[in-house]
Amino acid sequence: MKLNKYLFSTFIAASALLISSCSDFLDRSPQGQFTEDDNPNALVNGKIYNVYTMMRSFDITAGTPAIAIHYLRSEDSEKGSIPSDGSDVAEMYDDFLYTPTNGLLGSYWGKNYAIIYQCNDILDAIAEKETAGQTETEDIINKGEASFFRAYCYFNLVRAFGEVPLVTYKINDASEANIPKTTADKIYEQIDTDLKTAEESLPETWSTEYTGRLTWGAARSLHARTYMMRSDWDNMYKASTDVINKGLYNLKTPYNEIFTDDGENSGGSIFELQCTATAALPQSDVIGSQFCEVQGVRGAGQWDLGWGWHMATQLMADAYETGDPRKNATLLYFRKTDDEPITPENTNEPYGESPISPAMGAYFNKKAYTDPALRKEYTNKGFWVNIRLIRYSDVVLMAAEAANEKNIPGEAVDYLEMVRARARGTNTNILPKITTNDQGELREAIRHERRVELGLEPDRFYDLVRWGIASEVLHAAGKVNYQDKNALLPLPQSEIDKSKGVLVQNPDY
Repeated sequence: MKLNKYLFSTFIAASALLISSCSDFLDRSPQGQFTEDDNPNALVNGKIYNVYTMMRSFDITAGTPAIAIHYLRSEDSEKGSIPSDGSDVAEMYDDFLYTPTNGLLGSYWGKNYAIIYQCNDILDAIAEKETAGQTETEDIINKGEASFFRAYCYFNLVRAFGEVPLVTYKINDASEANIPKTTADKIYEQIDTDLKTAEESLPETWSTEYTGRLTWGAARSLHARTYMMRSDWDNMYKASTDVINKGLYNLKTPYNEIFTDDGENSGGSIFELQCTATAALPQSDVIGSQFCEVQGVRGAGQWDLGWGWHMATQLMADAYETGDPRKNATLLYFRKTDDEPITPENTNEPYGESPISPAMGAYFNKKAYTDPALRKEYTNKGFWVNIRLIRYSDVVLMAAEAANEKNIPGEAVDYLEMVRARARGTNTNILPKITTNDQGELREAIRHERRVELGLEPDRFYDLVRWGIASEVLHAAGKVNYQDKNALLPLPQSEIDKSKGVLVQNPDY
């Protein structure tokens, strides 16, 4: 646990508590008249820190709404836990029996818009200072941060729902936010505008007391990701190679250390949410998150580490090439009973133990596994573990994919090899270099590499959708209910009802 992690988390926590009285309305959909007694200019810093707190909340990154929407819909993930725990979630997100009344939809929608409204508030306050000629350096940075987070949340929404309301102004009354849906193209135009602002406003690096705060690299990398979703190969190539050519990041951290406590804020981390914990109970998501609690081993005694949600399928395990060390760094093996012996096949826990669990998935997510020593110091639930949102290897693979689609095979091969070489380490007998210049073969190799390098991370389903192979892959995996319309979720029925007819449901729902 590094001191700088505590410092930035403390800044965020203090700011969140300071402005909680004036930001409570942001934690729900707008309703009634909003008032704010505090000086908006004086609170801009505190409000942007509060956005970091909101970002690691249960509904948007750490809990079941985010996990259901980002993870469970791919062939590599399933709900996990036990059948009676969240059976409605399994039916909707594993089996694609979508219903607009599903509660997780409203939670995810509401938290994304809560952050958007907070960012609008911040940007409005900064605009007032700009008009008055009172802009300071910190205002420029805050503008970049608010623009990034607004873009991040609109990207979440447009991928999940397609057309959504575009609100880019401060909300003083709920009626101001009750507007029709905007086309996806217009949403992406706003995302591009916001990320350009972020790229122009954010620094390349921060001093150690601000480790985890947004940077130019985070904005440019997110921009590459948004171009990737649109198959805009030229802009995706330019954004991803801009990040690579800056030389700010590296792939020196061994893969099996990336998601450990020692691997936090490593050279391959472009943006991760800073989390910490205290020895005093109960733990608080003001400074930590429930990311590991939700995905931790569902067991008893020493293996009661969490709820057991988001487990890997056997298909995920089978995707790895022979000897690929990323398999044991991603999948946490377990036994069903005491009678099952511990073997090399069911053990990859660093202390030679294998958890016992009644969970129904094939493997737990080892990227949410917690250090036993820190469990004793804090709690089994892992509130202190950072949430990795943008990794450098993802950006390198974006560059590889874009280069291949632009018919620059030599560059594509080189970028692909950067990722495979780090995974290979010193073992030259595994993960041979991909040398083909055939565009189709190289495309499949890059797609495979994204699957295993980013295994059990948030975007596999969206990769299947943008590649146009979701139906083929999911049907082959037994998720036969998937239809093309399921690429987009239905809008939450609760939001449609509140809009009194202004919001229109997505087609075929």
